Amino acid sequence: MRRTTPLALAAAALLLAGCGSQRDSGSDGQAPPRTGSPSAGRSAGGCSGRAELTAADHGRTVCVAEGGEVRLTLDGTRARPWKPVTASGTGLEAVNAGFVLQPGDATAAYRAVTAGTVRLASSRPLCPGPTAPDRASCEGTEEWTVTVRIG
Repeated sequence: MRRTTPLALAAAALLLAGCGSQRDSGSDGQAPPRTGSPSAGRSAGGCSGRAELTAADHGRTVCVAEGGEVRLTLDGTRARPWKPVTASGTGLEAVNAGFVLQPGDATAAYRAVTAGTVRLASSRPLCPGPTAPDRASCEGTEEWTVTVRIG
């Protein structure tokens, strides 16, 4: 008969405790909006007062309260730079991001001024350009989009 050590019992308890914790995906299947700080306030409609976005947020929908702020930083490289972020829709007003840009990065900041929906987008090359005449490059791009709902 095999003997169970206290360490094995503790590991099993931690594993089982982790099984019950799942990320709330909300009724629309989307993960809840990420906020930059736990102290970011929530409006009566459940929207946060601040959203801080990165490349990992691609495809997400976030909700920001009127008067709130959206900031984003996409970390790129000289060889694979992000294009400047574009905003299409109504509800956000661009403000000074206040950052020093590193080559290849894209940053942007917005204030939520009125109810609406805005699509933020950027892209960058999938592969670095050729570094030598005999080296091929790819033509693909990595897309980044986030939908911001202001409410």
